[in-house]
Amino acid sequence: QVQLVESGGGLVQAGDSLRLSCAASGMTFSSYAMGWFRQAPGKEREFVATISWSGSSTYYADSVQGRFTISRDNAKNTAYLRMKSLKSEDTAVYYCAAKVWGLVERREAEYKYWGQGTQVTVSS
Repeated sequence: QVQLVESGGGLVQAGDSLRLSCAASGMTFSSYAMGWFRQAPGKEREFVATISWSGSSTYYADSVQGRFTISRDNAKNTAYLRMKSLKSEDTAVYYCAAKVWGLVERREAEYKYWGQGTQVTVSS
């Protein structure tokens, strides 16, 4: 079955960097667009970034534009989210998700598979 496993979360200081990974299995990874979403305590889950199947197209939420970079390695069946200049408001559980048909997408409902999430805590 399809599995998405996030890793790389942790506790960091404001201004630090962190790289999240999302390892996929049980699917033809290169056929899927990938997305990162996050959910802060007491808030709804929100879109962070998305990347097309080939990696040629990316799209970011305004709140992370210029600080976060999404990428993928189709040979390793892994998507990444590089986060820099982290702020306390970036504290959340980060989820990766996979969407069929490979094009970038910010709407959560369009994603078919989801990981369990990884906690990122940024202390100020």
